[in-house]
Amino acid sequence: MASPDSVSAVSALPEDLLRIEAGSISHPGVKRAQNEDSLLVAPEIGVFAVADGMGGHEDGALASATIVGALASIGAAVSAADLMARLEDRILRANAELRAAGQARNCVIGSTLAVLLLFGRDYACVWSGDSRIYRIRDGLIEQITRDHTEGRDLFERGILTAAEMESWPRRHVLTRALGVDDRPELESEQGVVSAGDVFVICSDGLTAHVTDGDILLAADTSAPQWACDSLLDLTLERGASDNVTTIVIRCGYRGRATEAPRQENGMTVLMPAGAAAGDA
Repeated sequence: MASPDSVSAVSALPEDLLRIEAGSISHPGVKRAQNEDSLLVAPEIGVFAVADGMGGHEDGALASATIVGALASIGAAVSAADLMARLEDRILRANAELRAAGQARNCVIGSTLAVLLLFGRDYACVWSGDSRIYRIRDGLIEQITRDHTEGRDLFERGILTAAEMESWPRRHVLTRALGVDDRPELESEQGVVSAGDVFVICSDGLTAHVTDGDILLAADTSAPQWACDSLLDLTLERGASDNVTTIVIRCGYRGRATEAPRQENGMTVLMPAGAAAGDA
């Protein structure tokens, strides 16, 4: 087992709520010296996020850490709409900071972002770029997010077939990311959580080496932290050509009102993952 950054937390969110158990892990991979991914696991406020910095080395790490740092300041919301408004505000602030830093350095300092919001039994997925969010429900896995890449866009327009998209040389070029434009382009999906739902948030360093079936097998019925560890090990075995970051969130019925949630390794984790991970 590798020794990357990881955290496990259990929380009962406000309202009538579901009990949330989350695990996470981040690793630089086999071929990268630095980890430019960052993650946020904050079950007590219902915010979970992965950011994958672009631009190379310090700039990429700065971008993802800036975004995750802004999201960590969201605080406790009073409604699902309030939580979404707080998220949008923090994203705009982070985007402005990255734009200013890029202009000062005469370069683009950008990052993908995939965020899961949970409030009551409502969820929202918000993303920009190719970091993904999956939902596992009743033994089936669904990719909620849509990759913002040139390959995916051309496929959806009917210009490339699925096979052609997989081999097209610019298939991974991002069409959206934070820090690129003054007004960031975001996409979102909303729904209602069912007890037993599992959400998986990850950077493309994971999905470059594992299939949806691999994710389903690891995360469907396993403890979230075990699932994260297992998916990282599988990715490392297959070459881990990029940074790898994964969060797994399991939603279950809350226990009796008098039952206190168990805590492991703290409730909120703000992790610019670059400094830590062990070697493969």
